[in-house]
Amino acid sequence: MHLPCRLHRPAGVERKSTARLQDARTVRKIVKIDDHICLAFAGLTADARVLVNRARIEAQSYKLTLDEKVTVDYITRYIAGVQQKYTQSGGVRPFGISTLIVGFNPDGSPALYQTDPSGTFSAWKANAIGRNSKTIREFLEKQYAESSGRDTIKLAIRALMETVEASSKNIEIAVMEAGGLRILADAELDELVAEVEADKAAAEAAKRGGGGQQQATAS
Repeated sequence: MHLPCRLHRPAGVERKSTARLQDARTVRKIVKIDDHICLAFAGLTADARVLVNRARIEAQSYKLTLDEKVTVDYITRYIAGVQQKYTQSGGVRPFGISTLIVGFNPDGSPALYQTDPSGTFSAWKANAIGRNSKTIREFLEKQYAESSGRDTIKLAIRALMETVEASSKNIEIAVMEAGGLRILADAELDELVAEVEADKAAAEAAKRGGGGQQQATAS
């Protein structure tokens, strides 16, 4: 899931449970394509690894050839093109992943795109993919608003809370900033979750108080 912001682009995913002896840092659904572009995926991790590696090579080739950073639109078209090619070639199968590609163009403008296994792509203001994506997308359609900073990250957490219990054990939040990709530490994430829950409790209390005042006025 990705959300809009002029200064940074937060992305949130449900964190899969790992074995007790497994290093959770090696299981990522949000990966970096270049210093200014990241990709979140839903589907087969092995397929994503192949597609991400090809996208990284293309991004570096673009920089070496043109002496400038690749645009989000260009790398999206490249990834979608690879996905589409694998739907019509003999001896291969389609990539079993959908992706959300987010980043900043060389002029500083933010961008968000989605691709699917058929190779189609489209630009979005905010979007979600994978399991329960319909529920999260419906939430975003109701709650979407241009925002910045901490408020945007908290909106991402609120959206994930529609389908999963929010904590650092269950969700992962990454922020694509002008300086690069930053994955929120567990302590920072738990602090934000606590703020979201406090805001939600305050809103519910205010709603109940307002309802009681209306009843008293009517009586």
